[in-house]
Amino acid sequence: MTKQATFTRRQYLAATGAGALAVGFGTRRASAAETIRQGYQTNIWGMPTYYLMKSGYLEKHGLSAEEFAVPSGNITMQQMVAGQVELGTYAGPSFIIGNVKGGLVAIAVIENVGKTARITTRKDLNITKVEDLRGRRVANLVGSSVGNDFDDLIAPHYGLHKGDFTEIRMDITNMVAALSAKTVDAMVNVEPYNVIAVADGVGSDLLDFSSFDPMPVFMAATAEMVEKRPDVIVAYLKAWLDVANDFKNDRKKVNDVIYAFYASKGYKMSPEAFATALSRVQVNPGFPDLKSYMQQQAEILIQNKTIKTVPDWSKALRPDFMEKAGA
Repeated sequence: MTKQATFTRRQYLAATGAGALAVGFGTRRASAAETIRQGYQTNIWGMPTYYLMKSGYLEKHGLSAEEFAVPSGNITMQQMVAGQVELGTYAGPSFIIGNVKGGLVAIAVIENVGKTARITTRKDLNITKVEDLRGRRVANLVGSSVGNDFDDLIAPHYGLHKGDFTEIRMDITNMVAALSAKTVDAMVNVEPYNVIAVADGVGSDLLDFSSFDPMPVFMAATAEMVEKRPDVIVAYLKAWLDVANDFKNDRKKVNDVIYAFYASKGYKMSPEAFATALSRVQVNPGFPDLKSYMQQQAEILIQNKTIKTVPDWSKALRPDFMEKAGA
């Protein structure tokens, strides 16, 4: 395997593309296609959505997309609450916050990403246990789903509480550079940044989150879209079922499209390292019964005073759209 996975802050900023790109697909005239405003994060969680937009399946179902790329899903959630974006993915805690603050509605569970969320430590420190983070500097995107899981579930499980380590709030796209510069001792991050750190020889893989939280990632829609454009949501989810087939049966095609995204942003990551990162995303659009899981997540947020009330799950979770798409 060719090993080097070098990067610069400029490359990270380019990859996170803070602006929005208008993208139309297919042979239909723009006026004939229903345009959706799609938010997605540029970490590995957002790459199935990126593939959706590049696959041609939206066009197949009479849709076109306007892209809104951000570093992490909690920012997409905030954009949706503000009415800037109509659709976006994020894990349970961020969705709950978005529902309480802005009435966002879950229309599908797109993927499980517990294996992509990881604690990666500086390789030179030879840290082998989570307990060894005591007294260390830990980079974490506080307020994100991964950040909340680390603070509320994982650290306490290993006897670590606020004050036992120095938590440094940091954008995920800057964490590998900070690890390399030795300004932090560990990072709580998601792929592909963990794989990049390991492949570049600056990081060691310590723990993934899957045994604590499978981390289902919801596709959410604004309440306005649910009310006014339900037929568009069904067509949109039909495109997702086509994407799921590619993830299952044409993995090379999927890997090539997504790898090209990172390569175009200046990342030098071997295809093998990238394939490892993407293999940790389990894409299977559907809507399993997650009410008990979401209730638990909501109670944690209430305990931490992040929200004041539990969502009405009968309104927040809408499996009927996916049922229609799969009929």
